[in-house]
Amino acid sequence: MTILKNLEPFPYVPLAHLPTPIEPLANLSRHLGRAPIYVKRDDCTGLAMGGNKARQLEYYFGQAKQQNADTILITGAVQSNFVRMAAAAAAKCSMHCHIQLEERVGDTASEYRESGNVLLDRLLGAVIHRFPHGEDETGADANLQKIAGQLKRAGARPYVIPLAPGHPPYGTLGYIRAAHEILTQIDMLGYSVDRLVVASGSGTTHAGLLFGLAALESPIRVTGICVRRNRHQQTERIMSRCREIAELIGVNNPVHPEQVQLLDGTLAPGYGQVNEATLEAIDLCARYEGLLLDPVYTGKAMAGCIKIARDHDRHDALLFIHTGGTPGIFGYSKLLTDHLL
Repeated sequence: MTILKNLEPFPYVPLAHLPTPIEPLANLSRHLGRAPIYVKRDDCTGLAMGGNKARQLEYYFGQAKQQNADTILITGAVQSNFVRMAAAAAAKCSMHCHIQLEERVGDTASEYRESGNVLLDRLLGAVIHRFPHGEDETGADANLQKIAGQLKRAGARPYVIPLAPGHPPYGTLGYIRAAHEILTQIDMLGYSVDRLVVASGSGTTHAGLLFGLAALESPIRVTGICVRRNRHQQTERIMSRCREIAELIGVNNPVHPEQVQLLDGTLAPGYGQVNEATLEAIDLCARYEGLLLDPVYTGKAMAGCIKIARDHDRHDALLFIHTGGTPGIFGYSKLLTDHLL
């Protein structure tokens, strides 16, 4: 029995354009002088400029619809791709959306607070709330529940998409399906892939892919590139997510601790802050492949992917998961412009 059978009881709302393509990054591979690097284009999922969150939201909105909710609440950083796509999904599903923007980055240029994802949040009709702390997931969730309580007393039927661990990880189910999709595609295309590289932040995408590949008995390794926490903190988060997935879908956890691979060499100086390796990755992908990366997630993840390409076995074929985030580029326009001058 394939692991997909275990997902059948869970409702979901189709939101993403699937399957997303896998493409060779031939020019970048030649530039780095190594075996092929491929890209899984989950920036092409549709839904208000696309991104990995579309797969996750399909299951969260499935739960919301099952509970007859009419309002979605979600929390994230000021330039969060997740809240932007949740607002888009809410519009598509004729639901209201309240988003809470957390202060994770500190002092930033005005476009960080007004352009990019924030502009799209407003365009999509979301009600915006602010939360003054950036490293308090439990507090952010608690404040979201407080807003939900106020809405409920006013007659709404709210559904909260939580941020912190400890809740049923419905969003990971979309990436268990994605693991099966990837294996099907690379078999059809005749590609051989040794390692998958993905940004590791909330851990939902990373854990879902890792769990899915392990359950499907694939030998492909998964390396997460830390974009918010160091590898020691993130390792426990990913293992915790995998345990939560196993409990949710009623199977034994197929992921062993040694399978959780994380690199944090491109994380500094911290979440949403840019370093030279990230700027180089953004430059190389734009100029060699016409591929756009954002400074927060995909830029840092590709910086990690390039580091793997340079430092590890040059015969390993890598598959980079492009998780989207394109609107975030405009939130960092001054920084990127200064870099290009």
